[in-house]
Order: sequence, then C-alpha cells, then structure tokens
Amino acid sequence: MKYKSTLKWLIPIMGVLALIAASAGLFDPTPGEAYAYTNHRGEEATIYGQGLYYYDTVSSAAQMQGNDLITLSVGLPLLIISTFLAFRGSLRGKFLLTGTLGFFLYTYMSMATLASYNAFFLVYVAIFTLSFYAFILCMMSFDLKTLPQSFSKTLPHGWIAALMFLVGAFLLMAWIGRIVPPLLQGGTPLLENTTTLVIQFMDLGLIVPLAFLGGVLLLRRDAWGYLLSSVMLTKGITLGLGVSAMGINMARMGVEDGLGMVIPFLVITLLNLVMVFLLLKNLKA
Repeated sequence: MKYKSTLKWLIPIMGVLALIAASAGLFDPTPGEAYAYTNHRGEEATIYGQGLYYYDTVSSAAQMQGNDLITLSVGLPLLIISTFLAFRGSLRGKFLLTGTLGFFLYTYMSMATLASYNAFFLVYVAIFTLSFYAFILCMMSFDLKTLPQSFSKTLPHGWIAALMFLVGAFLLMAWIGRIVPPLLQGGTPLLENTTTLVIQFMDLGLIVPLAFLGGVLLLRRDAWGYLLSSVMLTKGITLGLGVSAMGINMARMGVEDGLGMVIPFLVITLLNLVMVFLLLKNLKA
C-alpha cells in the first residue's frame, strides 16, 4: 500500500489514543451529581456533574458517551481489521480504512470543539490531527485512473447515490428546520451550554456536501465518486449507530425525546450496511 511506512505510525498511535479517550469518557469514576444551570442567554440546562464530561449538559454527556461506546465497539475493531487488510494490499481493505478514518476524523473534530474543556483536550486534538493526515494519505494512495474499472458493471450506482442523497437531504432539512424558524423570529435555537451549533456546522459544512457531491460523481462513474461514497457510507453506518446509542443513553438519563431518534437512525444504519456490502461485493479484488 502506498504511504504504508507513514500510516503504520499514524494509525496505531491514533487508535491507542482513541481507546484511552473513549474509555475515559465511559468509565471515568469521578463522583458527583447533576445540577441546574442558567447560561448567559438565559437558557436553563442541567449539567452532568460527574465523570470526564463533568461540565457538559446531561444531554451532551449522554450523546458523547454514546459516541464513545460506538468508538470502542465498532470504530476501533473496524480500524484494526481494515488496516490489516489494507496493509496486505486489499483494495476492499483500503476502502474500508479510508471510510473508518473519516469516522475518527469527524468524531474527534466534534469532541475537540464541542465537549467542555477537560483533561483530554490535547488527546482529542492529537486524534483529530493523526486521523486527518492518515485520511489524506489513504485518499492519495488510490490510482484514480484505474479505480472505476475496479468495479463490476452490476454495482447499483443509482441505489447507492439515492441513499446518499436521502441521508444528505434528511440532515439538511433536520438542521435547517432547527435553525431557520428561530432566526426568522429574531431568536436563537436551543444552545444549552454551547456558544454555537457545532454539530450542525459540521453536518451542513461537511457531511451534506459530501453526500450530494459523492452521489453525483458516482452516477457519473467518476473515480472520486467511488472514494467519496465509501467515506459517506461508512459514516452513515457509524452515524446511525452513534445517534441510536446516544438516543438510548439520553432516555436512560431522563432526557426527553431521546428514544424518538433511534428508529430512523437504525434504518439509516441498516441501509448503509447493505450499500457497503454491495459496494465491496462488486469490487474486483
């Protein structure tokens, strides 16, 4: 694999740091209890008051712990398997590895910018940096001239693109629906203890364009379409699992409407799993 000598250092270090950070988020025994808080905008929120996410709201802590669970149970095993396959020269492994690194890139960009400052801030920054450059090197390792010929003609380009358009439109409408009505009324969306909408920025600025651009390029049989599709479909799986885990954890902590988000995102997970299977099945290894 091209750039293997560099990736064999970046990926293991990133994986170990992610293991430590996610474990700390889930299992930090720091005692405490939730308490009420009114922010500078006059919004009332409940601060978690324990563990690594001591200064985050109960809702935010539940979401980040759900993400930690997916990192440990899905992200890291997938990273190990895909790295092993990619380093052995498997094209399927390279696609999986690229998509998995996209998951870590997104996850720890959000942790570094969204979580209230804690002792793991520099660890979040390090994981983001390592995954960012590993992701770039993986993208650069593909031969774009021959990549489209690596897929069989039976690959359901239209179905894969349609799912990407659907997920992109779902996120676009969900976040626009949250942002625009208060804006038109001269107010602000619910921010709790954050200063701005970090996840919405990342989804609208990164994931939604990725979904639409990747789908269009895939329909055109462009090499970048195949690459971006692998990243988007892998992100779709981890997004669905992550939000589902967040919803269950939020409900467990007493956050209203936590379970309401589980079913649609489990459907997203299942559909993306099917499309990843079809993508890899039609890849001429």
